[in-house]
Amino acid sequence: MASGRGWILQQHIRLQKPGPAAQTQTPSLPSQTPTLKVQHRGVKISNAASDKKSTSVRKAIRPTPLPKKTCLSQATYIESAPCEILLKIFSYLDPISLMSVGSVNKRFYELSKDNVLWYKIYISRWKVNHRWKYDSVNSLEKRLSDTAISDPDPAYWKKSYIRELIRTREKKLAQILKSVKSSSGMPAYMERAVKVSGLVWNLTFLDTNGVETVIGQTDTYFRDSSLTVTWKSYIWPEFHTLTKIQLHGVTPVLTDKCLKPIKNGLQRLSLIAEYDLKDKQVPGRYIGQDIHVKIIHLHPGLIVGLWKKGSEIAFVMGTLHYHQLLEKSFLGSAGSPYTFPVHVPILDDIDPEYGLHGYQLHIDMYSECRTYLCKTFRGMFCRKEYIKNGYLRMTAIGFMQNRMHTAVAGTVGFFWETLTISGSIKNCFLMDVTVSDESQTPYWCFSAPVKLHEIESSETLFDYMGQSFELNYTDDMGKVHAELMWMKEAEEFYVINLVVYLNTEKVNSYFGTNYTDSV
Repeated sequence: MASGRGWILQQHIRLQKPGPAAQTQTPSLPSQTPTLKVQHRGVKISNAASDKKSTSVRKAIRPTPLPKKTCLSQATYIESAPCEILLKIFSYLDPISLMSVGSVNKRFYELSKDNVLWYKIYISRWKVNHRWKYDSVNSLEKRLSDTAISDPDPAYWKKSYIRELIRTREKKLAQILKSVKSSSGMPAYMERAVKVSGLVWNLTFLDTNGVETVIGQTDTYFRDSSLTVTWKSYIWPEFHTLTKIQLHGVTPVLTDKCLKPIKNGLQRLSLIAEYDLKDKQVPGRYIGQDIHVKIIHLHPGLIVGLWKKGSEIAFVMGTLHYHQLLEKSFLGSAGSPYTFPVHVPILDDIDPEYGLHGYQLHIDMYSECRTYLCKTFRGMFCRKEYIKNGYLRMTAIGFMQNRMHTAVAGTVGFFWETLTISGSIKNCFLMDVTVSDESQTPYWCFSAPVKLHEIESSETLFDYMGQSFELNYTDDMGKVHAELMWMKEAEEFYVINLVVYLNTEKVNSYFGTNYTDSV
């Protein structure tokens, strides 16, 4: 079949040649016959000319080469090929290639929407999947009979094919969202869900000139309650020229018959977060630095590493908490994030004067694959007298609770890596916090970088003799405060105080309560 199509195209090209080119003739041979000598089994055969001048020098005659066809002329021939030939060629393309060829020019775009081509693709894809389901076959045949192939819309069957792909994708994603639900309220089997769905995360940078740069993810690390995504590249846009950064969840729309993602196929983008850098002289929160880079935190969940010399981007890292991550990555659009249903408060507090009770805190301190502290604290509470300065205070580790003091494994540091070098920033690390209410439903969740700062010890603890450090994190939902003691002999930190503060206004809005500061 391939040779037949090539022969037809050659015949068409010959017909398209202009008159002067068709009349071009090869150079004629000289009138005098050249010397010709053939040696055959020891017998010399020569012509008359060679007999007269046997010592004449033979000269090779090289005909003048024909002009070569340029790529431009070949492209012109292909574009001017009859529609029947192009449609025949397009009929051997798969759906992805057929969509790609429509981007060549306007004529190819119109031909690539041909209903006959997409009708065959539609039937071969969806009828095979439903042939053993009688009701589904009948419903499919009814849809096919309702619309003729020669529908006025030239892209009818292409749109129908894409709609079926999107419907299948939504059904698959609904199954994935259902499979990760657990009794604890936190998604389970996140690593498997991400791999099955083909989910990846991309960054889109927009500069002052309106130029967009898209960087795909490099690595992904899965933790107990969050995942870390890294983006590495040799070519980054200049950070001081950026006006906006967008974080998108990208899922494939095209899948094979086994529901596995097809590489380089159609993709669906869902906006997770957008960072506005236009009106900020110092965007983000400074975390720390070493001899090579300094890192800043863009809330929520984006860490940008900048070279100390020149302030150009060295790497970008994202810390994404599992809570509602799949919904944000699947269900949004390219320009707007997914809007969650409005929470309806359920007031079930038996004794409002008693305050909050039965809360749970899960904290994870780490950097890449290194775990410094991972622990869950249950039975946390807040009495009315603990509500001050607009926050409800719940203590996980108290100064005087020596049995609750917890060691931090190893020397903490924030480890970073580019495509060329790597390093670490001392006394910095990533921290995941999950605060759940009495029904084990996550209320406040975040994943962010933090830094330890040296302080003067505020309490006299004779069991610990060393330098004191503290870490603080604050957002609109609350804040976390911890104090650590460095034990020089053991070369490790001990957490001697850990307190969570919940914003009173947010708690009242979420739970329908009316807590106020105690007098």
